[in-house]
Amino acid sequence: MIKRKPPKNKLTKSEREEIIRVSNSKKFADLPPSKIVPKLADKGKYIASESTFYRILAEEKLNTHRSKSKEPVKREIPTHIATAPNQVWTWDITWLNAFIKGKFFKLYLIVDMFSRLIVAHEVWETENAEYSKRLIRKATLFQGIAAKKDKPLVLHSDNGSPMKAATFMATLEKLGVQSSFSRPRVSNDNPYSESLFKTMKYRPVYPNQGFKDLNESRKWVSKFVHWYNHEHLHSGINFITPYQRHYGLDINIMKKRIETYKKAKAAHPERWSGKIRDWSLPEYVTLNPMEEDKVEKYLNQQSS
Repeated sequence: MIKRKPPKNKLTKSEREEIIRVSNSKKFADLPPSKIVPKLADKGKYIASESTFYRILAEEKLNTHRSKSKEPVKREIPTHIATAPNQVWTWDITWLNAFIKGKFFKLYLIVDMFSRLIVAHEVWETENAEYSKRLIRKATLFQGIAAKKDKPLVLHSDNGSPMKAATFMATLEKLGVQSSFSRPRVSNDNPYSESLFKTMKYRPVYPNQGFKDLNESRKWVSKFVHWYNHEHLHSGINFITPYQRHYGLDINIMKKRIETYKKAKAAHPERWSGKIRDWSLPEYVTLNPMEEDKVEKYLNQQSS
């Protein structure tokens, strides 16, 4: 084997030792290389580039948190996968304008991640953990969900006080529901609830001038929920209603659509340049985007 000569730009042993010595000196021990190198340059001294400092410190296992401040906590992206209804729910609270400026009503709403069905909702004048408890009890009762220790229902939410209140968490435990939370100050970790609220508030019939009272807001929201669940053709589930997806009516609907398109193509093949429209539905839904291999690994773990 031919022994290669070391590259001409390789640091000498003394230069490497100087990088370590300077980085660990009292003056620079709490600074990262991105600040050490400029400070040395201000004094007319150059030892190595910033990237070289980082590389040497990493090789010596010295490239740790160097400041007196707390080391940043790396929070895992919340990841949940649903392959059927009533496996993962997401919920949130949004404010509804009142007719009186500065006043708002609070809409509590739970949506099934797989089917997009609104499984429970309530409107109140305040945010309160007691209302949250009532909401989750109503949802599990209506859906006939029993506590499962091996594969509990997951309830994902943001980090608001009604979501993390001790009494609410105790209720989830009694119901056998597993809590899940978005990362602090991350706005897109609860996309299904946020998307639903946007759909609601951007509807032409949404009363932008505000609701007169609590009763009016409750009536309007009830009408919206019925429309959303039973009439709204949801683009995320290939234009069927959440109710149809949730209760298994989607299978026959899609079969009929496929048959209709096949007949149309057979009648006029010259009008079709390729395959018929894809009317398939996703086999699973993820809370946050995931790579295929990770999804497969996750599903295998859940089934084992």
